[in-house]
Amino acid sequence: MDIGYVLSRAWQIIWKNKVLWVFGILAGCANGGGGGGGGGNVSNTFQRDFPGGQPFERMFENIPDYQIWGLIAIVILVILVLVVLAIFLGTIGRIGLIRGTQQAEGGATSLVFGELFSGSMPYFWRVFGLSLLVGLVILVAVGLFVLLAFTGTVATLGLGLVCLIPLICILVPVMWFINVIVEQASIAIVLENLGIMDGLKRGWEVVRANLGTMVIMALILLLGVGGIGGLIIALPILIIVVPAIIGAAVGTDQAIGGGLLLAGICFITYLPVLLVLNGILRSYIGSAWTLTFMRLTGEPASLEPSVEAA
Repeated sequence: MDIGYVLSRAWQIIWKNKVLWVFGILAGCANGGGGGGGGGNVSNTFQRDFPGGQPFERMFENIPDYQIWGLIAIVILVILVLVVLAIFLGTIGRIGLIRGTQQAEGGATSLVFGELFSGSMPYFWRVFGLSLLVGLVILVAVGLFVLLAFTGTVATLGLGLVCLIPLICILVPVMWFINVIVEQASIAIVLENLGIMDGLKRGWEVVRANLGTMVIMALILLLGVGGIGGLIIALPILIIVVPAIIGAAVGTDQAIGGGLLLAGICFITYLPVLLVLNGILRSYIGSAWTLTFMRLTGEPASLEPSVEAA
């Protein structure tokens, strides 16, 4: 396979068909993660660090318990709805990138967002089911690994943990390898209209038969384009938090409030740029993987606007 052709052609496709950027943005919805918050006595911290903390706490003490629990339930429901929406849009985004790349490679003069979106729906449950199945298997495997590691550490008074360090290091390339298989399996499901298990089998066959090419493409797309590109896109966020850090270093209420306000304004201003750049990045990676599958399998490019399920 001509790797140079695949990389250059992927850029040509997404540059000519900027509608794929939108699907790249959607594909990023399923990959966003939120960091957890710290514990501790929040009310005491609020009283100590912020003026008026005690009246603020008393205001919540005057609210009936059923209203507080109702508010918590609403927040949980909103979070669940957002998670479901993110999974749906992320899956549709991935499918749309695959179908759009196939049509563009086949010579389609233009790609229509509505057609790509609606045409991706027949594949939604299969691509989502593939991700869910692999995710559950990985979750169970990691859980068993943690359990065995904890048991071994306790039984050997900590020596077992030292022995597990090389195994932990091996997990990183293993996860990359699984990611490549799932990527190829998803493409197989869409381009060859396969079921979940058949798609997973097909993805494994393609990766196994072209292991060297897949390793090189993974290094380029995952480590090079995805890793370095993602780092460059995220660098402005480090600059954005500088005002907040300076305000915290000064320590006065005015400095902290001003720093947080300025950081918030800068983040909101940069957010659209972040989404667009991330969409371009993901659309390029998705297009490159699809072209890789098509070149390695001889999968014909289709000019048809949609692929009907059998």
